[in-house]
Amino acid sequence: PHTGSDAGPNPGTCHLPKYRSPLVSRYASKEMSYNFSIFINLDIDFAMAAVEESKLRHDVMAHVHTFAHCCPTAAPIIHLGATSCYVGDNTDLILLRDGFDILLPKLARVIDRLSNFAEKYAGLPTLGFTHYQPAQLTTVGKRACLWLQDLAMDMRNLKRAREDLRFRGVKGTTGTQASFLQLFQGDHDKVEDLDRMVTEMAGFKKAYMVTGQTYSRKVDIDSLSHLASMGATIHKICTDIRLLANLKEIEEPFEKEQIGSSAMAYKRNPMRCERCCSLARHLIALLADPLQTASVQWLERTLDDSANRRISLPESFLTADIILSTLQNITEGLVVYPKVIERHIRHELPFMATENIIMAMVKAGGNRQDCHEKIRVLSQQAANVVKQEGGDNDLLARVQADPYFAPILGHLDNILDPKTFIGRAPQQVARFLSEEVRPLLEPYKAEIDVKIELEL
Repeated sequence: PHTGSDAGPNPGTCHLPKYRSPLVSRYASKEMSYNFSIFINLDIDFAMAAVEESKLRHDVMAHVHTFAHCCPTAAPIIHLGATSCYVGDNTDLILLRDGFDILLPKLARVIDRLSNFAEKYAGLPTLGFTHYQPAQLTTVGKRACLWLQDLAMDMRNLKRAREDLRFRGVKGTTGTQASFLQLFQGDHDKVEDLDRMVTEMAGFKKAYMVTGQTYSRKVDIDSLSHLASMGATIHKICTDIRLLANLKEIEEPFEKEQIGSSAMAYKRNPMRCERCCSLARHLIALLADPLQTASVQWLERTLDDSANRRISLPESFLTADIILSTLQNITEGLVVYPKVIERHIRHELPFMATENIIMAMVKAGGNRQDCHEKIRVLSQQAANVVKQEGGDNDLLARVQADPYFAPILGHLDNILDPKTFIGRAPQQVARFLSEEVRPLLEPYKAEIDVKIELEL
């Protein structure tokens, strides 16, 4: 609760709570919240800074005056030769870098958990779906590798974006370093030395050689576009899990006392995946902000970037942090129901096996065209039972009852073995994990076993 002159019509008696973003109060991790918080390791008189800003209407100068009050000896030279963006932009670049450093190990843990899942179920046949209609078989592990491939791309993209970040450094009001050149009485080497020293002290290897008053807002696009792309990946993964949960083939973790629905006690709603999808959409939508901001930065800069960036930059990283933590929790506890998967295969496989039945009959001396016509008629009869009568697929029983197929009846079990329909899926999983996924995780081995205590 906040009280005071801005709290309402009756200061001191009216206790109105302030709005707090759910990204921080409900979802984000402590480390990411801290990264974008004001609780830094400095003794700052925030109350004085607030008073100064109410008078000056300038956030940076409010803190300059506050520092000057705390450090009177240094007061005459605080902020000398600098501009607000020397403070703000350089800080933002530190926050972006540290934000990536928080996200990358979390993404590595998600990839690790999903890799273990893919390896465990590399050979478990399951129905593939195209157009959300039953298609040729794949395996549960191979489908997980489709998710992993996108996450691996996100890992490479985030690492590149982090490594490409540079420091704005010491550039002056329009990027020319004129004020520092004047301070050093025309000594260009000293200006460059100062730029390099400040850059290194901030933990960066390089500074941008060319800036206006700000670093290029294309940098924000580059950073947030990869976060938005990761959001698209996670939305797809969690949507797939939600679809499979509807089929009762795979479910996200469900706590012993968790309630799925306040009305329908039997329900096991995929709320974690739904949360990821909901927040992923927000992450994707946030990309519009830096795109538009960069497009309207007139000449050396305009200030209409500032208020927008105060929201879009932290919210992108906070949201990415949330969905990665939630997805780690999901992938650590995915539940697979092989018997349900097997039942769905049995329901569809007879139709898919018709080509194999035809080939087996031809090998046994039959005529391909005659066999094709037999299968066509029997398939339509079976389909009518399924669609018109609501019965089970009885194509196999019809084949077994038809004397025409007597030469292959002893081989039907082998012909209809689901493992003969999955191609090289298990081998693809093994090679993909070995050659492309595991090497990505090597830099994060020390942090890979950290578990997430997800607050629901």
